Amino acid sequence: MNGARLFLRALRLRCPACGGGPVFLSWFRLAPSCPKCGLRFERGEEGYWVGSYMFNIVASELLFAATGIAVVVATWPTPPWTAITVGGVIMMLLAPLLFLPFSKVLFLAFDLCFRPPVEADFSAPSEPAAGRRL
Repeated sequence: MNGARLFLRALRLRCPACGGGPVFLSWFRLAPSCPKCGLRFERGEEGYWVGSYMFNIVASELLFAATGIAVVVATWPTPPWTAITVGGVIMMLLAPLLFLPFSKVLFLAFDLCFRPPVEADFSAPSEPAAGRRL
């Protein structure tokens, strides 16, 4: 599978394997499998999603660091330290919540790059549930 294609599909919150969707039942709840190709998203390991949490933490921290550095550089020699602190706290509370669905499908795409799916990873495709949207 083409790695770039997997990640582009994931960034659109679609199934990295086929591009089908929707793959989320709600913002915080991933469907058990892709409604189009039947790829099961939990790939048979205890604690499978720990990797997605790591993606989420790293992305949030990189956003925090880049924003903090940009504000300090843009306002030097008198950076607004109080605003940076308050903004940083708010950002570190919101960023992981906003990035959560992306981190899950990006981690799945990453996993598919290194462990391509086998027949056992698929179940019968199903129709999307009525009203199932992000």
